[in-house]
Amino acid sequence: MAELSGAEGKTLLALARETIRRYLASRERGGEPAPEPVFLEKRGVFVTLHRDGELRGCIGYPLPVKPLWEAVREMALAAAFEDPRFPAVNGDELPGLDIEISVLTVPRPVSGPGDVRVGVDGIIVSKGVNRGLLLPQVPLEQGWDLEQYVSYGCRKAGLAADEWKRGVTIETFQAVVFGEKKHAEEA
Repeated sequence: MAELSGAEGKTLLALARETIRRYLASRERGGEPAPEPVFLEKRGVFVTLHRDGELRGCIGYPLPVKPLWEAVREMALAAAFEDPRFPAVNGDELPGLDIEISVLTVPRPVSGPGDVRVGVDGIIVSKGVNRGLLLPQVPLEQGWDLEQYVSYGCRKAGLAADEWKRGVTIETFQAVVFGEKKHAEEA
C-alpha cells in the first residue's frame, strides 16, 4: 500500500468537506472518483468531526473494503448524518466543523495488552460478537495509560472494563491522520 503525502491528505479532507456540503445543499451523495492511483487502493478509513474541540461524529471502515476516495466520501456522510450518538449536522454547523481523516493499516492480532503501543497503535477489542475500536490518537487526546486504553476498548465493545484480564482478542493497527486544524496550523 502506498503512503499518503500531505497534499493527498489535503485532497481527501477537501473531498470530505465537499461531500458533506453537497449533501446539505442537494441531498446528492455521488461524486467522481479521485484520479490519483493511491485513492483507488482499498483502505480502512475513519472520518472524525469535531466542533469547538468536541467530538461531533466519527464513523469508519476498519478494514479495506472500498477504494480510499469512496470510503472517505461514505464515511464523511456517515459521520455527519448517521452517527447515532449525535443529531445530523446542519448547514449552519459546517463552517465550524474540523474534519479529521484516519487512513488505517490492516489490523493484526497481538498476544495481549503488553503488545499495544499507546499513541501508535489503534485497538480492536473483541470477545464473542462484541467488538470495540479505538483510533491510535484517542489515548493521547484523553491522557490514558495502557490499562485505561485497553479498559475503555473493552467498554466500547460492550464488555466490562476489566474483561481484558479474563481474556479478549486484541488487534492493533496504525493510522496516518490528516486534520484540517493541523493543516491550517502548518500553513
